[in-house]
Amino acid sequence: MSTTDTGSAVRHHAVARELGIEIIDGAWEVGSSRTLEDIQSRFSVSRTVAREASRQLESMGLVRTRRRLGLVAQPPADWRALDPTLIDWRLHSSQREDQILTLTQLRLAVEPAAAESAARFASIRTRASLLPLAAEMRRTGEAGALQEFLQYDIEFHATLLRNCGNELFAALSDLVAVVLQGRTELGLMPTKPKPEALDGHEAVAEAVFRGDPVGARTAMEAILAEVRETFRAVEDNRPIAE
Repeated sequence: MSTTDTGSAVRHHAVARELGIEIIDGAWEVGSSRTLEDIQSRFSVSRTVAREASRQLESMGLVRTRRRLGLVAQPPADWRALDPTLIDWRLHSSQREDQILTLTQLRLAVEPAAAESAARFASIRTRASLLPLAAEMRRTGEAGALQEFLQYDIEFHATLLRNCGNELFAALSDLVAVVLQGRTELGLMPTKPKPEALDGHEAVAEAVFRGDPVGARTAMEAILAEVRETFRAVEDNRPIAE
């Protein structure tokens, strides 16, 4: 991709993001329309950039193109709710708390089952790979190196989801990565991960490695209980516990 193409892609993603968050927030009201010319004028971009931004919004269900009207904002029922980009935008919008709640509910439904299935069906090599990931999470977490910790955390959960034998769970790995990234970016993580969270990941890794489905499920449920408590703290405007 040329430098020009790269710059154009960056611009159209930025334009789409701003417009998408306006739809999520309700500033661009459902049923109201914008034209490509409106977008070009507002953001001082080319028609190509405006068109690509509109295509991205349409692919996510946020708008539909109507002849003589242009782009028409759509209601939440039409949005591609599991699109990782849309989830990221919602986490950076006024709908953050609602999105955190629904994502936490999804994780509670999926990840304990994924851990249980990984203990049953993943290869020994995959099961063993969780042990050093959990160890690195402890090392970076105790050092307060949150960005490094985040990368190991994402890899840990993605490994479970992608190797649990359920292709639908595997498809959620990118979504969970966005959630974990969002928690860090939005300040929903303590400056150092709680010891219970580090212990919990090690417990999951050890149970999966042993081929202990019940232990893996129980340990993952304990991890997600901490996530749920963090959400409750956000709801109650309480500080995030260290």
